[in-house]
Parts: sequence; C-alpha cells; structure tokens
Amino acid sequence: MDLGHLARQTMGDRDLEREVLALFVQQSLNVRDQIADADTRQRILLAHGLKGSARGIGAFAVAECAAIIEKQPEDVRALKRLGMLIEEVRDFIAGISR
Repeated sequence: MDLGHLARQTMGDRDLEREVLALFVQQSLNVRDQIADADTRQRILLAHGLKGSARGIGAFAVAECAAIIEKQPEDVRALKRLGMLIEEVRDFIAGISR
C-alpha cells in the first residue's frame, strides 16, 4: 500500500484519508463476498470498480489483481489471490487506523 499516493490523493487531509480508507475496506469486503458467486458480467463490473478504488488509495496489488479478473473473469487463482490481498489491505488499514 502506497501511503504517499494516498496522501497526495487526499491533499494530506488525515480525516479524509481515514474516511476514504474506511469506504475502501467496506467496498473491498463487499466485492470479496460477492465476486466468486457472481456471473461473468457482474464479476467484471465488480473487478472494474474495485480496480479504480484500489488505485485511488494506493492499493496497487489489489488493483492489479482486479485488472486480471476484469480481463479473465474465470481465473480461479486470481479470485483466490484477490481475497487474500483484500484481507492484507484490511489488516494493514486496521493497523494504521489505531
């Protein structure tokens, strides 16, 4: 996770950073819970939305994995990896939010 990128995106506003991170965690957990059972079209849309949000906050590994799923929605390994990456980012955000 690139905290410098996040700070640039939020112009250094710590309250805004916390708000954006909380929204990202909520979105990413929703995607994680829905994407495996989604049909192909919905899976692509979920991955696309998550990709943009992840790039916005500097969670580039999540964004890259979501981009793979967007192009190859049946890639089971990428789906599993996305779940793991989402957990890692959630844990990281929880750690810096204390």
